Amino acid sequence: MVKTKHLENQSVIANVDWLSIFLYAVLVLFGWMNIYSASLPLEETSIFDLSQTYGKQLLFVGLTIPMIIVILSLDTKVYEKYSLIYYVIGIVLLMGLFVFGKTIKGQTNWYQFGGISLQPSEFAKIGTALFLSKYITESQTTFQTLKEQAIAMGIIFLPVAFIMLQPDAGSAMIFAVLFLVLYREGFPGWYLWTGFLAIILFILALVIQPVFLILLIVAGCVVHFFYNKSISRNPFIYAILAVVMSGFVFSVDYVFDNVLEAHQKDRINVLLGDDVDMKKEGYNLNQSMIAIGSGGWIGKGFLEGTQTKGGFVPEQHTDYIFTTVGEEWGFAGSIVVITCFITLILRIVYLSEKQKNTFARIYGYCVAAILFMHFFVNVSMLIGIFPTIGVPLPFFSYGGSSLIAFTLLLFIFLKLDANKVNEW
Repeated sequence: MVKTKHLENQSVIANVDWLSIFLYAVLVLFGWMNIYSASLPLEETSIFDLSQTYGKQLLFVGLTIPMIIVILSLDTKVYEKYSLIYYVIGIVLLMGLFVFGKTIKGQTNWYQFGGISLQPSEFAKIGTALFLSKYITESQTTFQTLKEQAIAMGIIFLPVAFIMLQPDAGSAMIFAVLFLVLYREGFPGWYLWTGFLAIILFILALVIQPVFLILLIVAGCVVHFFYNKSISRNPFIYAILAVVMSGFVFSVDYVFDNVLEAHQKDRINVLLGDDVDMKKEGYNLNQSMIAIGSGGWIGKGFLEGTQTKGGFVPEQHTDYIFTTVGEEWGFAGSIVVITCFITLILRIVYLSEKQKNTFARIYGYCVAAILFMHFFVNVSMLIGIFPTIGVPLPFFSYGGSSLIAFTLLLFIFLKLDANKVNEW
């Protein structure tokens, strides 16, 4: 028995994807260097000083090492067999926030135990990805029935509902990317396209007069009716779609004025380029773009960023950490970081496609989708093409919950991938 276990561990070491581990290590190390630069005090201090942000992050990095060893040592079946338990634990932790959570800046999304903080929404993503993969695998569903579609959507929307009540729209939005995974597994495409169309119409309704936008909708429906050959061309269906979309357009102003919070409206106004006060709601974006742009082609050098040292960018060591990369490492350094992220995500997709085990394949897609959404939203909001929301950059932003959760998310998949030789 001991010999078998020893051989299995040898097999995992031999078959684990070292390219993914290398990219992970590069991102974590480079992330820590930028956290160090963004939070370095004026007086000289040790890098292990736990009173400083970079000292705490170094501790979190150290904690991930034994955690990775444990993940790679466990039997792969514990991730699939107990996926429902992980999912339920995530939901219970989210519910517990409304009793024991700490409210920070109007959001109750943290547990605080002395000097230790925990954000359960980060770990709920792992439980949701595991349980969603388990459901699709066991049911062998291709989502042809409404019941199957409702169950899959329920798995995703249950944690989203509790996260929205915190309220934390940024974290809740990340879960929506799991619909791409459902689509890959046979989920009807019209759900996805309806969501995209609603977002586009919402944005257009804020910049175009409703009458003109409705004329565009009607014209689009007419053109599609006459030129579409792939589906039944029923004029009544097109008329209903035009009416529904027109009604949605007329509802946008009401939703924007009466439903969205003030800070959410400010962020959308900043994105759309409306007249905003750069000393108030537009300050974060303005300073982040100044910092990134000031780096030029090769940057000002490590620890030499004037915007970073001056503390002009708020929360620079967390959600705005990429601005430090842009200022101190320039366009070249930014491209290196972006390339590492894209390569890691594409590598996970490639490994997922090679899986013979359905659970491992679907979970791999979930991992790639979640990492991509975090990466895309975080970088996009810093350059003004996405509203500013609280979404950390994976492996890069400061935070124990974030780093540990993303490490768990990734290495569970790497364990599943490394074990495919033994099981299948």
